[in-house]
Amino acid sequence: MATVFDPSGSRVLVKPDPVADKSEGGLYIPDMAKNRPSQGTVVAVGPGSWVNGTFVPIGLKPGDRVLYGKYAGTDITLDGVDYVITTEEDVMGTVRKTGGVDAELPAA
Repeated sequence: MATVFDPSGSRVLVKPDPVADKSEGGLYIPDMAKNRPSQGTVVAVGPGSWVNGTFVPIGLKPGDRVLYGKYAGTDITLDGVDYVITTEEDVMGTVRKTGGVDAELPAA
C-alpha cells in the first residue's frame, strides 16, 4: 500500500534530483562527500497560509522543477523514496527549459 503525504499550510513536498556517483574526472564520490541536492520536482503542495487575515494560496504546483536552499527543509523517506519537506518561502524559484536552452543548473 502506498503512503500519501498531504503537506499542511505553505509546505511543499519535493523529490530531490539524484546526486552523481562519479565526478567529471571519473572518480567515484563516497556518500559522505556528496553535496546535498538543491534542485528537485514538486510532488505535493499544501493549501497555503493566512497572512494578516487574507488567505494566500501556494504559487507552486506538482510537477514544477524548483531550486531550494541547500540546508532548507527536512529530509524524509516514504516507501523507500527520499523527499524534502520545505516551505514555499525556502523555494528560490522554478527551473524550466525554454527555447532550446538547457535550464539545468550546474552542481554546487
